[in-house]
Amino acid sequence: MGDRALLVELDDGGAAEALHAELLRRRAAGALPAVREIVPAARTVLLDGVDDPARLASELTRWEPGPLPARGGEAVEVPVRYDGPDLAEVAGLWGVSVEAAVRIHTAAEFRVAFCGFAPGFGYLTGLGERYGVPRRATPRTAVPAGSVALAGPYTGVYPRSSPGGWQLIGTTDVVLWDPGRTPAALLAPGTRVRFTAEGGR
Repeated sequence: MGDRALLVELDDGGAAEALHAELLRRRAAGALPAVREIVPAARTVLLDGVDDPARLASELTRWEPGPLPARGGEAVEVPVRYDGPDLAEVAGLWGVSVEAAVRIHTAAEFRVAFCGFAPGFGYLTGLGERYGVPRRATPRTAVPAGSVALAGPYTGVYPRSSPGGWQLIGTTDVVLWDPGRTPAALLAPGTRVRFTAEGGR
């Protein structure tokens, strides 16, 4: 990223989310040196366009990020047809019926932890550790656009057709990435998301 960037490595995803929220809070309060971009990931936060990365790195070691902010604002609602080819397998991993698996997924409130993989793809947390599932042993060569999927602790929606190894539990018609829209991405880090069931499940 160059000599004006700083990559902060954290212990886990929760710590990365907390640091990202703290950086945004301090920037909004005018208490953060000028930074062009703040980009969260699974266990890192990248700060780009920093005048003095070494000084900022030293400051960060003294910070104690507070808890994640309350989930304010309206949640993005994503209607889903729970018709994915891996839904029964996911239900089995959870030790519940398919209907119960749908209820678990729709009852959760999700938060976009970070974005990546493809334009518009958000890594959503909210199901909790108990419902983490492994990636497929053999990835698919083409996952249809709009596929709602699970892997590890995350839920995601494929914004376009692409290869992928996540467990597919449903499909949605919601457009995740539209270059003609401002902003083009429907989901951004910190966005609240709720999934709703279509078709009576």
